[in-house]
This record gives sequence, C-alpha cells and structure tokens, in this order.
Amino acid sequence: MQVNVEDISSVQKKITIEIPVERVNEEIEKAYSAIQKKAKLQGFRPGKAPMQLIKRSYSDAMRDDVMRRLYQQTLYKALEEHKVDPIDSPVIESDILESGAPFKYSAVCEVMPQILLNDYTGLVVNKEKYVPKPENVDAELKRMQENMAQVIPLDDASEAETGHLVSFDYSIRVEGPPEENSGLQSAETEIGTNRMIPGFEDQLVGMKADETKEFTLNLPIAEGSEDSIEKIGQFSVTIKEIKRKELPELDDDFAQQFGEYETIEALRSKMAEYHEKHELDRIENEFKERIIQALIQKNPLDVPDSMVKRQLDFMFENLKNRLKSQQMSIEMMGLDADGFRARFRDDAIDKVKGGLLLMALVEKENVAVSDEDLSAHYEKISNGNPEMLERIKDYYSTNKNAKNSIISEIKEDKAIACLVASAVVSEVDAEQLKAA
Repeated sequence: MQVNVEDISSVQKKITIEIPVERVNEEIEKAYSAIQKKAKLQGFRPGKAPMQLIKRSYSDAMRDDVMRRLYQQTLYKALEEHKVDPIDSPVIESDILESGAPFKYSAVCEVMPQILLNDYTGLVVNKEKYVPKPENVDAELKRMQENMAQVIPLDDASEAETGHLVSFDYSIRVEGPPEENSGLQSAETEIGTNRMIPGFEDQLVGMKADETKEFTLNLPIAEGSEDSIEKIGQFSVTIKEIKRKELPELDDDFAQQFGEYETIEALRSKMAEYHEKHELDRIENEFKERIIQALIQKNPLDVPDSMVKRQLDFMFENLKNRLKSQQMSIEMMGLDADGFRARFRDDAIDKVKGGLLLMALVEKENVAVSDEDLSAHYEKISNGNPEMLERIKDYYSTNKNAKNSIISEIKEDKAIACLVASAVVSEVDAEQLKAA
C-alpha cells in the first residue's frame, strides 16, 4: 500500500492511498462470495446462483461493500502511521473500483494548526475609564417601575396606541424567488419600543382586538449577506388583546416593596452600587476581549473551517434562545441562518483563534488549577449561599465532564491574567475607544 501526505494549508492535509491490485482482487472476490450466499435470483435457490450472474447483477453492491471496507481497513491506519489527527470527518474522493486494477483514493482532513505563540508579552491595549452615570441609575429605576406596573386589559372597542401592550398572531410571506412562508406565530410588544422591524409597530396603531390587518414592509438586509436585494415581507396580523400600563409612583412606598429599603433614596443608592459593579464587570470583560484581539494580531494563524462552523452554530442557537425568551424570532430581525452565518463569520473566526491561542498559552506557561482555585470558583458561583455552595460542590465532584469544563475555564482566566500582567494598558474615555 502506497501512502502520500500533502500539506494543503496549515490546517488541511491530503492523504492519498493506493491499494495494490492483488488486495483489490482479493476483496472483490470476498465480496462476491458473501453476496452469492445470500442472493435471491429468480430461478435459483439462495446461494446457488452462478458467480457470473452474481457479478452481472450485483456489481454496484460489491463496489459499495469493498470500498467501504478498504476505507475502514486502510484510512485510519495510514492516518495514525503518518501522525495525522483529523478534527472532523475526512472528505474522501476516489477512483472507480475495478477488478484487475489498483484502487486509489484521497482524504482531505482538517487538523489543528501548529501554534508557536512567540509574541504575547507587552501587548498594548486600551481600557475604558469608569465614569459614574446617574442617568443609568434613573433608567434602572424606570425599568423597575415598568416591571411593577399594573397591566389593565382594555375593552374590545379600544384602539392600540403608543405605550400599549399588544399581543397578536402573525405570519410572514417573503416574496421570492425563492418564496418563503412562516407558520402562524404569536408575539407581544409594547408599541413605541421599536423592538420589531422598522415600521411594524406603527402598523398596529389604531387596530382593535380581533381585527386582522395585512401590510408589507421592507425587511432589513443582514450585514455581510451575499444577497444585497432588499426583500419585501407580506405580514398578516391579528390582534388578540390590548393592555395599558399603570405605573406606580417612585416614592418611599415603592422602595419598601423591595423589602430592605425604607426610602426611595436608599433604593437609589443600592441601584448605584449595582450599576457600578455591572459597569466595572462590563469594562473588564471588554478589556479582556481587546487583549485577546491584540494577542491574535501579534500571532496570526489559520483556523479549521469545521471549528468555525461549530462556533457559528453555537452562536446561532444562543441568539435564537435569547430571542425566544423575548417572544421574538430570527425572521423578525430580518435574518435567517445563512444571513446570520455570513454576518457573524468573522466574529466566530476570532472566537476560535482566541480560544486556540489561550490554550497554547496555558500549555506554554504550564498553567495549573489547584483545589483552592476550584473552591474559589465554587464560592463565586454560589454567591455567598452556603446551601447552594454544598450543592455545587456535590455536582462537580460527581460530574467529571462538568468539572473538566470548569477547570478549562479557570485555566483560560489565568492565561488572560498572564497577558494582562505584562500588558501596557492605557485608560481612556469611552468616546476614544469608539473612535479608535
């Protein structure tokens, strides 16, 4: 058996295998003999049909059987001998298998890139400077006020207005080609929040319960989509119910509904504390993303397409679940699966690159996770709840995969901390970051 390995790229190898004619003939005869024992041909008892007739009637079945067995017997053995470790199923191309001739086929495999990681210290990174924003606290109190609002159903004669909550059924037909149709779906929105595609909520104004309305809107073109033609969606909407919100006053009585606060000022102070923590966490997370981007720029590498596809699938499912929790859908965002993958492919590539580089840094710096590290992580998850902490410890002590996932997460955090420790960091205003 002859084997040749060719580098197509840093993440793709092509392994070509040629099986000698003697082995091909032997496997073909074995296959025909096995077929002959089970073949049912008119005029012959099972196992008694002449071989010449078997070969005329079952040549395709023989080829499928022999090629499958030759792949199984030779491919993974050749990959192991030549130290090729595929990260996804190889793509196989082959000649036609014939008696009296050698059989040649090739397999294109994606492999992990070799990561040298030569430049990862002294990364130059900007970090957003924290600035207190009282208006954000006001916005949070407003959100709490909205959540505490009484929702009052309106009678059937009432018309939907800005600020009303409207529940409705809808369907969309997108003009083709190809024509696309959605099934009947349910949703709820507050008119004026602009959660729906542009112009949708405007069409609900003036409608009454049980009223059906049909209208057309231009659907947004997803960024990065190859289809640059704006599509038109034909909507059919039936109002189910209209409700209005009655907001409580932002006073001491309002604050006392949250238990530990006697005055609205005490509640406001706590909200400011929460906001500061949230903002500092956001700034830190965005800073980590920027330092990973700096690492990618200093250490360019190719990544396997199969890993990018898996990352895109993960991101797509996350988005669908988030939208579903808000009673929305991908279609309502003017997106489909292909449009999403085109728009966010670069983001997925960077996610994969960052993950591979951090994994290489973990190995290079011999990053380890101690029992103390795990205990601290469990404490963080439990958020100071002793009962929850015990359940968390029990769970991870009995679930090996979950524990390994936590260990990988901690190692990645330590690798990022290693980058931060040697980085050249400048604190700048948020406006400067946006302009950069």
